[in-house]
Amino acid sequence: VQLVESGGGLVQPGGSLRLSCAASGRTFSDYAMGWFRQAPGKERELVAAITWSGINTYYPYSVKGRFTISRDNAKNTVYLQMNSLKPEDTAVYYCAASDTVAAMRRSETSGSWGQGTQVTVSS
Repeated sequence: VQLVESGGGLVQPGGSLRLSCAASGRTFSDYAMGWFRQAPGKERELVAAITWSGINTYYPYSVKGRFTISRDNAKNTVYLQMNSLKPEDTAVYYCAASDTVAAMRRSETSGSWGQGTQVTVSS
């Protein structure tokens, strides 16, 4: 599956951004989807995941209550709504596909990574 992320930018602390990821190639609804981020000098980390149906989601403690993942299987698109952004949220954000949310949490992803989209939180 091929993935193209968009929607990043520069935002002040406390602000919001909505990221989008358009998928193509394989049947989008076959996959759990997730968002990872990677800050300079740090490992890539999972910040949100969603089952193929959209019913179940996962968030780590660092973003729970601030980030919301959603998907539109008719549009082959997954979204990440980010609210109450903090400077430590600054990173390149990538979307990814996986067989399950559990596999996503083990960083077992399908297909290649997209180019990512830069999110910078700064005043």
